[in-house]
Amino acid sequence: MLGVFLAGCYSLQPVRGVEPQIGTKIAVDVNDAGRVGLGETIGPEVAQVEGQLVEKDAASYLVAISSVRKLRGEEQVWSGEKIRLKTEYLGPVYERRFSLVRSIGLGVVSLGGFGLFLASRSLLGLGTDEPGTPACPPDCPGTRLGRP
Repeated sequence: MLGVFLAGCYSLQPVRGVEPQIGTKIAVDVNDAGRVGLGETIGPEVAQVEGQLVEKDAASYLVAISSVRKLRGEEQVWSGEKIRLKTEYLGPVYERRFSLVRSIGLGVVSLGGFGLFLASRSLLGLGTDEPGTPACPPDCPGTRLGRP
């Protein structure tokens, strides 16, 4: 549960102007030339590679890959294998950054869902004891059941 919450706190934002720093979690889109060039290393139909930037130079990025997204939407989880990605194979580069809006939204939804769960189980002390239970038993003073 905590992993889902923390994942909601981050989003991929395009890198603008400056190159990403070593150690940063990045994602890179792979172009058509990259799909051909990386086919034997990463596999066919690669759309995007995500991982930690280990090293960079003018011609390539060395990335410890955490996941690979395919053109048809499938995602493969990797365990940090380091692959050199030539810049000529890549499209836009994204950096994983903290997202305050997503974090607040996820927190509100999570707390609301938890509150609804508690309310549906009568764990908040609201509502009646049992559905259909009368407030006063039949022999309670002031009732007219069985009396003229």
